[in-house]
Amino acid sequence: MNLRHRIQLALLSGCASLFSLLGFGGLSRLGSGFGRLMWHALPARRKLATDNIIRHLNLPENEARALARASFRHNARSFAEILLTDRFGMDSPRLRIAEPELFRKLAACERPIVAATAHLGAWELLASMLGELYEEPRPRVVVVRRYPNPAVQAFISSRREARGASMAGHRTVAAAVLRALRKHGIVAFLVDHNAPRSEALFLPFMGEEAAVNMGPALLAVRAEALIWPVFLLREGDGYVFHLQTPLDTAGLAGSREERVAAAATFYTRAVEKAVRRTPEQWFWMHNRWKQHSRP
Repeated sequence: MNLRHRIQLALLSGCASLFSLLGFGGLSRLGSGFGRLMWHALPARRKLATDNIIRHLNLPENEARALARASFRHNARSFAEILLTDRFGMDSPRLRIAEPELFRKLAACERPIVAATAHLGAWELLASMLGELYEEPRPRVVVVRRYPNPAVQAFISSRREARGASMAGHRTVAAAVLRALRKHGIVAFLVDHNAPRSEALFLPFMGEEAAVNMGPALLAVRAEALIWPVFLLREGDGYVFHLQTPLDTAGLAGSREERVAAAATFYTRAVEKAVRRTPEQWFWMHNRWKQHSRP
């Protein structure tokens, strides 16, 4: 980073320290307030979210608007929660494990793991807390989009790595992920965003075909990893860690293309199940269905 970037990083870090003094309750209110501001300031995103909900949840417009508005508040809270990653982990009194038996199996698992998650609930806190699942030297990697500004990237990475996870940029990730998986590590992916046509399989999602990133499926199949759906959802003033039963890619049959398709279908269905459970906590303002298999 040059001097300008270092100054930017210092300012970001100083502001983060001040805002973090608000704690969970204060930042929750701040995030919700910012979400309400976004609702009024971004009419195109407001309409996109409402239309998405009408089309994919089959709700009348008044209910869809109310749910879309709630999703703006939840997603703004997700961004604010990145300031609290150093205060939230597996031992937090605010955390409840929804499926204790599955969690015990995850904690004891010695196989390579691809954790499939989504822009749902408190995903920034989840990205950080996954670093506490296992101890060094076992790799704990979260695949994320990198920011072009190096100061912003350094700040975001420092928050996401507060609990021991390391971040990997999604564009140069294949070799790093395979190394981590071959060391029986856990690698987490957000699998609910639109993917470029060259990287996508077109699969049903929420009742409509969507471009699904096949990269996590391909890497899981190559490493014979377990694909484990994981989500951190809000519940009142606390958080609930949800797991779904994993898929063992080593047991898949067929050609590599068929196994990759089966793996991608598995985590797409897992995300849909989680979104339908708490739709108000998902990122509906994203244009998830902007392309189809036929141009």
